Amino acid sequence: MIIFEKKKLEREMFRKLRYENSYYQWKNVEKNVKLYVELFIKEFKNISYIAIYWPLKNEVDIRSLKENFSLALPRCKDNKELLFYPWDEKPLKKDSEGILSPDNSISLSHKEISIIFVPCLSVDKNLIRLGYGGGYFDKLRGDSNWRDIPCIGVLTSNCVSKIPLTRAEWDIPLSGFITEKEIFV
Repeated sequence: MIIFEKKKLEREMFRKLRYENSYYQWKNVEKNVKLYVELFIKEFKNISYIAIYWPLKNEVDIRSLKENFSLALPRCKDNKELLFYPWDEKPLKKDSEGILSPDNSISLSHKEISIIFVPCLSVDKNLIRLGYGGGYFDKLRGDSNWRDIPCIGVLTSNCVSKIPLTRAEWDIPLSGFITEKEIFV
């Protein structure tokens, strides 16, 4: 079985598991993300933007970070490029993948992002992330400047794989992950 087929099966399995999650689990993941951000700020003091995602398909919603921090949202481009833009008060528009994102003209550089939170269908203890298969985050992090920014997966504990996930040569491990039960960073 080729990598593509294996990943497809893994995606199907973890999508089903994610739909079993409760509101209570999602809220506790959100609390742990906030706790991690507070600890991160204590360690690094001056941070700039925190990059998050617009939640889809039962992903954990961490948009409440906007109450206390400057956030950036990704915008997918037609060429599989992912750029981050400040999330301000302007209305959001759908990007090339149909996801709401800022429609600003100037994207943020890697120097302006302190941490990136990414949604996960699954992650394993080797920090290999299973996403939707678009490759946007791996392509972004293929650039060493972006790879140096902490990239933390966000998911519920039932979607943490107990066995290693299928890894392609382009998969770049995360810096850690956060669930309702643990902060693994």
